[in-house]
This record gives sequence, C-alpha cells and structure tokens, in this order.
Amino acid sequence: HEAGLQHDLIKVDLKAKKTENGDDFTAINPKGQVPALLLDSGELLTEGPVIVQVIADKAAGKNLAPANGTDARYKMQEWLNFTTSELHKNFSPLFNPAIPDEVKKFFIDRIIGKFKYADSQLAGRDYLMGKQFTVADGYLFVMLAWADRMKIDLSGMKNLMAFKDRMAARPNVQAA
Repeated sequence: HEAGLQHDLIKVDLKAKKTENGDDFTAINPKGQVPALLLDSGELLTEGPVIVQVIADKAAGKNLAPANGTDARYKMQEWLNFTTSELHKNFSPLFNPAIPDEVKKFFIDRIIGKFKYADSQLAGRDYLMGKQFTVADGYLFVMLAWADRMKIDLSGMKNLMAFKDRMAARPNVQAA
C-alpha cells in the first residue's frame, strides 16, 4: 500500500499449505511459508526483508528505502535483519501449541529484550531511520502487532509505543 504498486494478494492457510483457491502452496513456495512475491520475470522471492526492498526499489519515488549502496541503505538492512532474526524468529515458538509454557516464557523474555533495544534506538526518532518512514518500520510494526496478539506487555517502552501509534495512524497501514 505504501508503494502504491499494483498487486494481487492471495491468502494462504499455512497449516494446510493451501492457497485460498485450494492450490498446494508448497508447489508455489517449497519452503511452505509466507511471504512470497512472484516477480514479473517469473522469479519467486520468499524472504520478507528482500521482498520489501524489491517493493521499495520498484517505487523509488516513494522513498521507502535509502538508495542502494549508501550507508543509510546498509543501516536499514541492519534493521530488517534484526527484525527478522531477533524478533520474527523468536516469535515462532509462541505460535506452536505443542511448545510448553515455560519454553514460551523463555522466548517472550528474549522478545522483550529485543524490543527494549528497539525502544532505546527510537529515542528522539519518529522512525527507525529518523524522520523518514522506510520498509523496515513496516516490518517492526508487524512484530508489534504480534506482541499484542500474544499479550506481551510493552507498555513501559515509551519510544516504541509512540512509534506504534505513529505507524497505526498512517493511512496506508489502516488500509492494509
């Protein structure tokens, strides 16, 4: 939505590995996970941090990512990597009903620690990169939504909560 690019969204039942029209999702993405982006060339991309950068680059006039090859781009990539490896992957066990509560508590504590880092880095900033929204902010916002879903209390992290409010107020976030 932020990029303003034409796209088709297809819902996937990740448990059944079926698309909304009943197709086998693993035939599309053998990893069996979302997101997946089919490029005009026919190439399939399946990792979120890469996909959001492709989208940002295709909508260069929207300034959703700093220019390739710049220090700012590398810093944004650092945020994308942090979000995918330190937050996103630590949430995975929380979605598994077979994992015992004491193990989930371990991962919740890790997640809270990672959010504390993000909170400290947002001090004096509107977004992760400063005043400018980037695709890294969208990814962090999804992780905050997951924290809400899992009832992880982050209310004491004032910078993070102000960021979350700013993000939620964005018209394209509301549209999504």
